[in-house]
Amino acid sequence: MAGMGITPLQFKQMQERLGGSRRAATPVFERAAPVGTIAHQVILGLDPSLRGTGYGVIRTARVNPQALAYGTISCPANWERSRCLAKILQTLRDVVQQHQPSVCVVEGLFYAQNLQTALIMGEARGAALAAIAEAGVEIFELAPRKVKQAIVGYGAAQKFAVAKMVQRMLRLSELPAPDAADGLALALTHAQAQGRYSFQAAKRV
Repeated sequence: MAGMGITPLQFKQMQERLGGSRRAATPVFERAAPVGTIAHQVILGLDPSLRGTGYGVIRTARVNPQALAYGTISCPANWERSRCLAKILQTLRDVVQQHQPSVCVVEGLFYAQNLQTALIMGEARGAALAAIAEAGVEIFELAPRKVKQAIVGYGAAQKFAVAKMVQRMLRLSELPAPDAADGLALALTHAQAQGRYSFQAAKRV
């Protein structure tokens, strides 16, 4: 069988991985940029919630990803649930129409202790997914712990830590609001998962 050649740089990287001492986990974005990252893909990250749905749209590139839009779809506490769901649906329709994402990544479901809370979260998630699905955009989901691990290097990281890392990675002038930062973090994690440091296959919704 013919031997497979490797470059001197690849050989050095292999030596470092095999011979290095154990160290604390670091976010995957702190490592070398993956060669296989898809260039110029537009990704929408989505963290659905009835009163504060966070979203973030990024464009990937071979060097640094770029934030195209991000924000929080806020609904006052005195609004009826139906009014909130309509706002989530229409706002995300507008976001999709303006930025034309090729893929959407939504935060995975969690087990709420309160049944009523779970039902309300499910309604918000359904409205958000309907807005994306009707545009024909491919949808995946990622578990919150996996996103935090990818962005911060710690699966139980606080929202502030996630927001700070997102600000740093996207070179934002201001710290994004927590829900918007979660949306951006989801998009960034999916972008990184396309490269050689993929840590988990996203689940298709």
